Amino acid sequence: MLHTDSRPATGTGVLGEVPEPENWVAGQLTTCRTVRVLISSLALEGSPRSAGENVEHIKALAQVDDRLPPIVVHGPSGRVIDGMHRVRAAMLRGEETIEAKIYPGPMADAFVLAVRMNTSHGMPLSLGDRKAAAARIIASHRQWSNRIVAAMTGLAASTVAAIRERSTDRDEQSITRIGQDGRVRPLNGAAGRLRAHQLLIERPTASVRTIAREAGVSPSTVQDVRQRLAAGQDPLPPRQRMAAGTGAERTVARPRPERRSMATGQEVGAILAGLMRDPSMRFSDTGRFLLRWLDMNRAGMDGYEQMVERVPDHCADAVAKLARGYAEVWQEFASRLEARRRVARSS
Repeated sequence: MLHTDSRPATGTGVLGEVPEPENWVAGQLTTCRTVRVLISSLALEGSPRSAGENVEHIKALAQVDDRLPPIVVHGPSGRVIDGMHRVRAAMLRGEETIEAKIYPGPMADAFVLAVRMNTSHGMPLSLGDRKAAAARIIASHRQWSNRIVAAMTGLAASTVAAIRERSTDRDEQSITRIGQDGRVRPLNGAAGRLRAHQLLIERPTASVRTIAREAGVSPSTVQDVRQRLAAGQDPLPPRQRMAAGTGAERTVARPRPERRSMATGQEVGAILAGLMRDPSMRFSDTGRFLLRWLDMNRAGMDGYEQMVERVPDHCADAVAKLARGYAEVWQEFASRLEARRRVARSS
C-alpha cells in the first residue's frame, strides 16, 4: 500500500453528480500529489485491458528521450490506474522508480478513471474491453445514466442500455438514475407501482422478485404495494398519487377496502392515556416523541368544529384539500402499522 494523505478525492464519488467526462477526470485528479514511487511497490494487475500491454508500444516508449507524463496510481491499493505501458518501458530501461500521481479515492472510481483515461488517449481499449468495463461500471455506479457510462467507456448509449438490460441482477438495480446534468430521476415511478399492483392482483402467489422484475421496480417497492393491496389502499403514496393525477385518471383494479372502526373522542383520550403509561413508550426517545406528536394532534382535532366556521370562504377549498391530504397520510400511517402487526402475528 502506498502512503496517502487523508484528503478526499475531488469529485463525485460512486453515486455523486457527474459533469462531462473530461471535467470529471480533471476533478478527480486535482488534489493528487505527484511523487516518485518504487516500481516494485506497484500492483500491476487489475487493468481493464484484458489482452495485456502492447510489446511494440512498450519498446517505442522505452526509446523516448523526452520526459513522459506521470502515471496515475491508486494510493490505497498501489494499482496502476493509467500508464501501464510507461511502467513496463521504465522497467525495460532498468529504472527502479517512476513519477506518479497518487489518487486517494475509492476503488470503484479508480476503475472508472482507468477506463476513461485508457479510452481517451494512448493505446485505446478494445471494444470487448470497453463493454466489459461498462458492465462493471453499471454494477458499481448503479445510479449513473446510460449516457454517462457511455461517455466514460467510449460506447454508444444504446450499447450501454443493452448491457444493462442483460445484467443478471437487474431486479436489484436502483430505480433512479443520475443524468449528465446531475439530476436524479426515477425510472418507472408511478407506472411501475401500478404495473406491480396489477400483476399482484392477477398472480397473488407470485414471488416478490418475479413481480419486481416484470414491473421494472425494486423488490421493496413490490412489498410495499402488496401491503397496500392487503390493506385496500391505493398503490401510490399520497405524494406520488398527486403527481400522477387523480384516481379517476387511472384505471387500476383494486379490492374493496376493509371497514375500520373509528375511535370516539373519549376512546382517543383513553387510548392515549394508556400509551402514556406504557414503559416502552415513556422511557425511549422515539416513544416520547410519538406521544408528544399524538397528543399535539389530538389537541388540534378537539377544536375542529370551531375552526370550520372561522376559515375564510376564499380559503375553504385550499384548507379542505390540505386536510384531506393530511388524512390520507394518517390513513397510510395506520394501515402500515396494522399490516406490520398482521405480519408479526402470522410469523
